[in-house]
Amino acid sequence: MARQRTKELSTGEWAVLALLAEEPSHGFALAKALAPDGTIGRIWTLPRPLVYRALEILQGFDLIRPRRTEPGNGPRRTILVTTARGKRMVAEWLQAPVEHVRDARSLLMLKLVYLDRSGVDPAPLLRTQRVALKEVEQALRRSERAAEGFEHTLTLWRLESTRALIRFIDAVSKRAQ
Repeated sequence: MARQRTKELSTGEWAVLALLAEEPSHGFALAKALAPDGTIGRIWTLPRPLVYRALEILQGFDLIRPRRTEPGNGPRRTILVTTARGKRMVAEWLQAPVEHVRDARSLLMLKLVYLDRSGVDPAPLLRTQRVALKEVEQALRRSERAAEGFEHTLTLWRLESTRALIRFIDAVSKRAQ
């Protein structure tokens, strides 16, 4: 089933959109930034074909548009820009807490790097993320007491992962002050 709403952007699509929100660019430069040794690739890697696919999707959602073409080493390169709607969505996305602890390694770290690159204070995101995680921690503590067998093991894993992420947020927040 095809995605109908922009809320369903993949992590890679968010990474591409946020890069374009920083400055106009072309697909090859975006792919380079998202390569394993790229500025964003050390956090989230996206192979070149998927970068170009993300660009098609983002254009289809009217979040980016072509601005101009310029010569390249091969075919002409299309410089893309973020639309006003795309910029608003990136700004909202950067301030929204990650829903699942398992997504912190990708989504939260991407948000933190983009906030840093743009000079935006991460404190509001970190505060809302911490509040959300404390709620998760409380729910997991209640579940852990009642869980048995492997369910207990899994709940304990999730609880300790949540606590570790809270400690990480506290350390980043303290350093950012």
